[in-house]
Amino acid sequence: MPINFKIRIMKRGIFLVGLFLTVVVSCKPQTNEAKDITVENLQVVLENEDNVQLLDVRTPEEWAGGVIKTPIKIDITGEDFEGKVSEKLDKTQPVYIYCRSGGRSKKATELLAKKGYETYNVLGGYLEWTEKNKE
Repeated sequence: MPINFKIRIMKRGIFLVGLFLTVVVSCKPQTNEAKDITVENLQVVLENEDNVQLLDVRTPEEWAGGVIKTPIKIDITGEDFEGKVSEKLDKTQPVYIYCRSGGRSKKATELLAKKGYETYNVLGGYLEWTEKNKE
């Protein structure tokens, strides 16, 4: 076999492998990942953006003790959490989620990310917020 012919076959082979890998990678389903945000970064977001979707997933008893700014309140342990989320949240906008200390909000963040929301878990939750924002 002439060398030019072997080179052409190798180039085509490399091209086909590259094309195959490109198709496989581009067809891979994209998944939203839950992200974390500090209370300091949340403060910046709240000060600089309008219509922020801030979701408080604590219980009504906890809400009575105080909230961050004016959140959307949906108790993650309550009935039909996902249905209420669908009614109250805009899937095209980021959602910043907090609870008391970060455990329930982490679960909510991961759940909503799987549903296609862009989510941010507020690290340390309401306790961290009140600690950092004492006057």
